[in-house]
Amino acid sequence: MVPAIVAVVVVVVLLIVASRAVRIVPQARAGIVERLGRYSRTLNPGLAILMPFIDRLKPLIDLREQVVSFPPQPVITEDNLVVQIDTVLYFTVTDPRSATYEIANPLQGIEQITVTTLRNVVGGMTLETALTSRDHVNATLRGVLDDATGKWGIRINRVEIKSIDPPSSIQEAMEKQMRADRDKRAAILTAEGVKASQILTAEGQKQAAVLTAEGAKQAAILRAEGDAKAIDTVFTAIHDGRPDQELLSYQYLQMLPQLAQGSANKVFVIPSEFTDAFSGIGKALAGRAAADGADRAAAAKNVRGALDAGEKPAGDDAPGPRGELGQGGGPSGDTPAGGDGG
Repeated sequence: MVPAIVAVVVVVVLLIVASRAVRIVPQARAGIVERLGRYSRTLNPGLAILMPFIDRLKPLIDLREQVVSFPPQPVITEDNLVVQIDTVLYFTVTDPRSATYEIANPLQGIEQITVTTLRNVVGGMTLETALTSRDHVNATLRGVLDDATGKWGIRINRVEIKSIDPPSSIQEAMEKQMRADRDKRAAILTAEGVKASQILTAEGQKQAAVLTAEGAKQAAILRAEGDAKAIDTVFTAIHDGRPDQELLSYQYLQMLPQLAQGSANKVFVIPSEFTDAFSGIGKALAGRAAADGADRAAAAKNVRGALDAGEKPAGDDAPGPRGELGQGGGPSGDTPAGGDGG
């Protein structure tokens, strides 16, 4: 029974020793080995053998890039405004020994350096400048943190400002200012649009008026040329026809009713030439009547002479009445041929 117990105890001791002597370090991790309280070596990823009860392995250190978000920190700007700045830090452990022995709490140290640097950098800026100069603030923070954390075996990869929150009253004032600026730009753009529209409308009306005037000019020129050709044709026809004064007077009288046409003609003034034209027409009619009477008298005289001579008038094939009377019994009381005297 006793040998069995001894064997079990030996096995348990061996297992304990083996568990303390054999260690496996995962990838992207590093282990610090202390021998009798002093730094001995740094374990890389893989299998490592330690001396039991002499070597001690400290907690493993993560060598990957780590992200730390710090709570918002109050910072006073140059224009005496308290703003809350929220930052995010990206860092990597490059030297596990320095990160273990050079500083007790590296995250707390990085946070305090970040806060003090932010107060120094943003304290020299106005709120508007701080809101528009995040890249400058990030670069300044990274430079200061690199100088401070280099001896800690930590490299600062990037520092980002997540938000800069001014007081609520300042936010309302900024929103009002932004709204006023946008309304101003909108009013300016609207005015420029109206101005451009009016300019284009005026230019279009100008071009339309110019084209209308040119069209009216061309129409007037063509109309004048047509009237000139018509007048020339009428004038040539009149001169070729050689009209007498009576025809011209008659045409003048025909134009008088056309002069009186129109709803706007309330008073019709008879021109002074009307009496001259009318008298001319009267004279012409009288002359023609006299000429017709003379022609008729001459014709009657010729007929009478021919009858007296017992001849037929020239140009008349049928015998005249007096001829028939002369042959068959004239007005001397002779009876016609074949007639009964009683």
